[in-house]
Amino acid sequence: METFQTILFVAPVLLFSVIAHEYAHGYAALKQGDTTAQQLGRLTWNPAKHIDPFLTILMPLFMGFASNWQVMLGGAKPVPVNPANYRNLRRGDIIVSLAGVFVNLLLAIACTVMIAVFGFFGSLAPATGAVVGVLQVLMIYGVAINLMLIAFNLIPIPPLDGSHVMKYLLPPALAAKYERVAGYGLIVLIALLYFGGDLLNTWMAPAFFLQRVMLGSVAGLLDPSTGRWLP
Repeated sequence: METFQTILFVAPVLLFSVIAHEYAHGYAALKQGDTTAQQLGRLTWNPAKHIDPFLTILMPLFMGFASNWQVMLGGAKPVPVNPANYRNLRRGDIIVSLAGVFVNLLLAIACTVMIAVFGFFGSLAPATGAVVGVLQVLMIYGVAINLMLIAFNLIPIPPLDGSHVMKYLLPPALAAKYERVAGYGLIVLIALLYFGGDLLNTWMAPAFFLQRVMLGSVAGLLDPSTGRWLP
């Protein structure tokens, strides 16, 4: 029951966050001169346009069931872009790749602010405590999920966003070989999730630290009912 309750909170926040991430890629590409995402109807907030049956639904559910909900990996359908259309290939590729994580950072900050806002108005109307608690829990998950999305997407494993920056730090010949890893990227990521716990925790440590700092800054404004909904 606790797992089901957590999924009810996490699912809508995660879906919105990954859609915002992908929308940011498409919008940034448009600003860099590439209209591919726009022409294919991907510059939209319609969830149906961003849901991939395998990546968004089947894979995370299968991994969740198989690991007792300890290991999950999924995402929205990647927004198609054509770097050849960028006005400046290198700059455009970096900007488009980092646009998603930048939006996730903005969302994490916005969620932190909304926790404080809900708490302030909740203190003025104590009768709304139960509603305020639910809204604050959604925002708490918003902070955690978006910071984790930032850290995860910056892992320099092709085709994740971090690899689009890393390849420009390598000599051209090595960069070409590095990009070819993208064909095996999903397998590498799944192996990392299952067997690279210590390495992954070290990589994620800055995100966990920032999460503690952000949530700690508004802890005094949390409604007492939030504890009822958190695991």
